[in-house]
Order: sequence, then structure tokens, then C-alpha cells
Amino acid sequence: MANGPVARRRLPSGTFAVSEGAGSQPQAGAVTLRTLGGIDALIALQGIEDPLERRRRAVKNSRRALDALDEVRLGILSGTLDQATMLRLKSVAADLKEGSGDEGLDSVVTEIELRVAVELAKAGIL
Repeated sequence: MANGPVARRRLPSGTFAVSEGAGSQPQAGAVTLRTLGGIDALIALQGIEDPLERRRRAVKNSRRALDALDEVRLGILSGTLDQATMLRLKSVAADLKEGSGDEGLDSVVTEIELRVAVELAKAGIL
């Protein structure tokens, strides 16, 4: 009993088996995978940045800067301002340079950046 290219025989238990002579047949409609420029395309895709991701990163960096400014304020008020706090402020200042693409947010980030620069200048760290 042959159905299509593969002959099957019925076993007593109601199952079937492929006959010994039948080999695997290649599919006629097999699709060949093609790369879209290989590594160059992957690198180009990595360069495309989501505007929401840029905005999220700008908000995160601004919060870190505000937290560092708060530490400076508390250190000044308590008389315990140390060099490590100022260096932390300097390190978060570098992250504020990147724009978010949102004019309102960028305006606020610029004001935070200015305040950070003033505090660093007052401490003689620039």
C-alpha cells in the first residue's frame, strides 16, 4: 500500500511504519535563508535608538544628578561634605550631556546640569 512518495505498512497494533527502501525526500518548496547584509546590517540596526529609550535614560540620569545634589546640600548643612560626594557629583554630570529629544525634558536637564556645574565650580572641581 503506497501513499505518495513514502510507502507505509500497517502493523497489527494499528500503527504504521516507513518501509526500508524509502529515503528522505527534499522538499521542493524549501526556502533558502538570506542575510540582509550580514554584520553590516546588524551594526546599522544597533545604531538606531528608540526615542523612548533616550528619554528614559535622560530621566534616570537627571534623577541621579538630583540625588547627588541633594547629598551635597545635606553635606553642606551638616558640615560633613567630603571629596567623595563631590566626585560622585562630577561623575553624574558627565551623563547629563546626552539629549533626550524632548525639548521640555532637555530644558530641565540643562538647568540641572547648570546647578551641578555651579556646585563643582564652588568646590574647585571642574
